[in-house]
Amino acid sequence: MIEVEQVLVHEDVLKENFVCNLSKCKGICCVEGDSGAPLDVEETAVLAEIYPKIKHLLNEKGIKAIEEQGVYVTDLDGDLTTPCVDGNKECAYVLFEGGITKCAIEKAYEQGIVEWQKPISCHLYPIRITKYPEFEVLNYDRWHICHDACTFGRELKVPVYSFLKTPLIRKYGAEWYKELEGAVEAM
Repeated sequence: MIEVEQVLVHEDVLKENFVCNLSKCKGICCVEGDSGAPLDVEETAVLAEIYPKIKHLLNEKGIKAIEEQGVYVTDLDGDLTTPCVDGNKECAYVLFEGGITKCAIEKAYEQGIVEWQKPISCHLYPIRITKYPEFEVLNYDRWHICHDACTFGRELKVPVYSFLKTPLIRKYGAEWYKELEGAVEAM
């Protein structure tokens, strides 16, 4: 692991390769799993604010799930997450276009409807953040459904942290990312 400010970065984030390949996986990460996307406390207020603005982009099942469960839920582990359709199926905020699962929040962002792109946990995937009182740890989450992204990343020789440059800057800032790159070069 390397430390950048108060963040420990697992070496897999630096050495493993990854590039999402939607043409292969069809966005299945927004459909499979045990619960919705992890949320920071601040993001729950954002979801409440933007829901009326993005509701028209959601399908009936997603709207029903949100209106029954709320714009966010607390999962079985006590973590804040996005609600899911039919228990633990797709995230309530998905939409389907051309056989590919996409994020309605991100679509609204791209259309200029909202200023928030999507939950940071989604933007940072396959990095997962473990928070401790005095620091955070960035880990590479290996999931069989991302096999094609790993293969594509190896073909293109793109490490996880490089693929996720934009969300890492969104989360920690440009100076933090520059320091991360410097630490990687010094390895």
